Amino acid sequence: MSETTDSPSLIDKIKEESRELTEDSSSSSDSDDEKPSPPKKNRLFGRTEPVHKVLGGGKYADILLWRNKQVTAIILGSVTVIWILFEWMGYHLITFICHSLIASIAALFLWSTIASFSNLSPPKFPEVILPEDTFLEFARALRREVNEAYATFRHVASGGDPKQFFQVILGLWVPSVVGSWLSFTSLCYTVLVLLHTVPVLYEKYEDRVDGAAENGMGQLSKYYTILDEKLLKKIPRAHFQKSKKQH
Repeated sequence: MSETTDSPSLIDKIKEESRELTEDSSSSSDSDDEKPSPPKKNRLFGRTEPVHKVLGGGKYADILLWRNKQVTAIILGSVTVIWILFEWMGYHLITFICHSLIASIAALFLWSTIASFSNLSPPKFPEVILPEDTFLEFARALRREVNEAYATFRHVASGGDPKQFFQVILGLWVPSVVGSWLSFTSLCYTVLVLLHTVPVLYEKYEDRVDGAAENGMGQLSKYYTILDEKLLKKIPRAHFQKSKKQH
């Protein structure tokens, strides 16, 4: 009897082993939590948020990223039809607007006339009142952008920043070359198509694109450093002073 009372029972051994297992698992989980998280990848343009949120989120981002495929397809189809009318058939913008208004007014007039002689319900015209605040906000935003653009023009033209000077020259030269290849209608159509294709492709292959962009930016940075050392730093900089108003 003494041996049975002194030796631990089978149930006690099972409890002790389960307690040791839980302690080991908790300690291992704590050690896993203490491990440093993997470094974040460098994203294009230094973004830290998903592509959907960078595009503003909401319905507009859903359209650009093909989350609402039906609406996106309708937009691209409509834009393609308009582009074909303008570029291939020689249609003009004013003619297109007038013909569209004529067709809309004629269809609504015919619908209203038929509805007055039959049980057909007449068309419902929504009451549209454009708010004044929207136009004022747009005017203020446009005024702010024009003032900033003019201030940048004066700063660059004064010779205060050679780097910004070459950036502006390159930014104006590229659209001038592209504009010589395409008409204004084709350029607008190309931009719209790119807006509805590039973001969704980038979201799908963002890791590859970010890696290639990082390597490309590294090479451009090296080339710019060489250009800066051999040419830009030797250009004398003019002191640009803003004119002050005298009260």
